[in-house]
Amino acid sequence: MSGRAETPLPATSTKLSPSVIKTEVLAGLTVALALVPEAVAFAFVAGVNPLVGLYAAFIVGLITALFGGRPGMISGATGALAVVMVSLVATHGVEYLFATVVLMGIIQIVVGLLKWGKFIRMVPHPVMLGFVNGLAIVIFLAQMGQFKVADGAGGYEWLTGMPLYLMLGLVVLTMAVIWVLPKITTAFPAPLAGILVVSALVIGLNLDTRSVGDLASISGGLPDFHIPMVPINLETLQIIGPYAIILAAIGLIESLLTLNLVADMTGTKGGASKECLAQGTANVVTGFFGGMGGCAMIGQSMINVKSGARTRISGTVAALFLLSFILFASNLIEQIPVASLVGVMFMVVIGTFAWNSFKIMNKIPLTDALVIIVVTVVTVYSDLAMAVVVGVIISALTYAWNAASRIDARTGVSKEGWKVYRLSGPLFFGSTTGFVDLFEIEKDPDDVVVDFMESRVVDHSGLEVIDALASKYEAAGKRLHLRHLSPDCQKLLAKAGNLVEISVLEDPDYEVAVDYDGFEKQT
Repeated sequence: MSGRAETPLPATSTKLSPSVIKTEVLAGLTVALALVPEAVAFAFVAGVNPLVGLYAAFIVGLITALFGGRPGMISGATGALAVVMVSLVATHGVEYLFATVVLMGIIQIVVGLLKWGKFIRMVPHPVMLGFVNGLAIVIFLAQMGQFKVADGAGGYEWLTGMPLYLMLGLVVLTMAVIWVLPKITTAFPAPLAGILVVSALVIGLNLDTRSVGDLASISGGLPDFHIPMVPINLETLQIIGPYAIILAAIGLIESLLTLNLVADMTGTKGGASKECLAQGTANVVTGFFGGMGGCAMIGQSMINVKSGARTRISGTVAALFLLSFILFASNLIEQIPVASLVGVMFMVVIGTFAWNSFKIMNKIPLTDALVIIVVTVVTVYSDLAMAVVVGVIISALTYAWNAASRIDARTGVSKEGWKVYRLSGPLFFGSTTGFVDLFEIEKDPDDVVVDFMESRVVDHSGLEVIDALASKYEAAGKRLHLRHLSPDCQKLLAKAGNLVEISVLEDPDYEVAVDYDGFEKQT
């Protein structure tokens, strides 16, 4: 699905050994370091205290790591959810956000119990390509904020001069370390090496560049249990309900698409319904412990997987490292240069974007190319849920149009002298007009056979058009015979009751029914 997802990454043995545990722990540490500025930034986007984002990253990350549908996935506070939360917080306050997160989690649990997560398989591949491209661009644009500084008048301005050159140089150095190290050794996660090398350089040379501490203090205590202080009444439900539904949908779509992406990269399978339950439970708990909620994070998941992580250890360790940063190591973590973390995320962007989508644009159907572009653009300028819905609708309408154009028939004469129409293609709402145009009622003999051996009646519109056709033949004093209806088609007709008033409904033996001669194709 991403540019590198077509060839699964080499499998790392999941049999626990010292080397596997070391890989998982180092991958978790890398992810935890990358989570800090993301959680802080998304908390600012939502208009809440940075600790609200950090607590969400810890709680959601821990629960989904332990019980989620795909080992190796990383979850936490995300920008896709933050941009929806900001208006709620601004209008009603943070307590309503906590209540909304609880309701969001309950909705996700219900989706998991009903096993609706399996419907993610209905998302076409072009939509998946647009999804990863759009999120790669979103991740890239999110890093642009790190190249701005406060202008003293309540706004922000771009870095210029030496601060900009230093920032760019450190970003490039981080990316170079991440690119070169795997060619030398895979014993140490390249992203972590990039962060450590650049951090040592900045601290050792006392370079004047922004650090994590310049964004916000991450020092704090354990999250406390806290029941959202909102009135328990219908008015509150009317306020938080729409937000909860939107957040639940966005969270599940992003999580399930990321699950498929990680599963594709690692050549394994993930449990969609299990992931829904884990995400829902995590958000319910987060809402009661002062977190802003979250879902799967494609950027951090890519860091984790490409660092060699394949078990639940890495995600669990990442969450525990994040908590330890808050409790014990805030002073140390706040010294990490922002440039090193930006470099890591830029490498994530490069690895996530489906570069092969440029190569296949002139080789795939025009509508598939359109879907990739539309989903990418909508993901960037709107939100993921809207992008996926738009992409699926375009794909579905394209499929319906193509299927509608495939209805045709070969005509011939049976040994009884009856005219036979042997249909080919699905009979549904999109093909009913083409179906009616196949028949020559005035010219046909008294007995006409419609053979469905190579066709299917798909929906209610198909039943209606059969009924209308039967009525026309009956009005002309002729008899219509239906043959070779599949069992599910017969079931539809049976359910229709008196709707289908057909002169004769038959399903004769195949040896007799196919004994036609003089067939010609009629479209």
